Amino acid sequence: MAGHSQFKNIMHRKGRQDAVRAKIFTKLIREITTAARLGAADPASNPRLRAAVIAARDSNMTRDTIDRAIKRGSGPDADANYDEVRYEGYGPAGVAVIVEALTNNRNRTAGEVRSMFSKHGGNLGESNSVSFMFDRLGEFRFPLSVGSADEVLEKAIDAGADDVVSGEGEDAVHEIYCAQDSFNVVREALEKSLGQPSVAKLTWRPKTGAPIEGETVQTLLDLISALEDNDDVQNVYANFEVSDDALAKFAA
Repeated sequence: MAGHSQFKNIMHRKGRQDAVRAKIFTKLIREITTAARLGAADPASNPRLRAAVIAARDSNMTRDTIDRAIKRGSGPDADANYDEVRYEGYGPAGVAVIVEALTNNRNRTAGEVRSMFSKHGGNLGESNSVSFMFDRLGEFRFPLSVGSADEVLEKAIDAGADDVVSGEGEDAVHEIYCAQDSFNVVREALEKSLGQPSVAKLTWRPKTGAPIEGETVQTLLDLISALEDNDDVQNVYANFEVSDDALAKFAA
């Protein structure tokens, strides 16, 4: 998990800003329209939509673009109809990978995901083939500016959370985790004590890590990058562990 977080930070710094921005906006718009279709069009009464709108604002999406996305997914003339699909498989060296997608063509997306796994030394598995290696948890992220690690830990415990990971450095955040069933209760309590989180979602957190090294690191990170570049893919989770030196070499 830590390895994947480091990988995300490296990819953020590597450039391709226009392309990355376009990909992020495509995924955020799809999530906003789906959240609006499945729930209320008002972010105040739709936690999933509120989280999507917060993420969109954090990525500097304009208010007009957000409003258009909500309209696409709500009301009598809604034209957005994406299916939520989860794919599971193994990357190189047996690393477990979970892929979450929003698609209007299941056959197309399944074929593309399967091809990416095969091209990068992995294979797509059946449903629930690797999810037992992960915990389904609520995840919240706050900037370090909301408080010290001890202060955030205390407020997280009071809110009913189970774990807090406070990072260090330029891109670090406070990551707070809770049980899936407690997500809404913990979210409301954290918003009162810490403000709006930059991320509030359900996530897959590995129970144990799979150490990798050498050329396997490059191959696996290429797989993750390829999956995340696909417009239909919303999230990718993997249970690998890799050293800082190996990630730094990849970023060079």
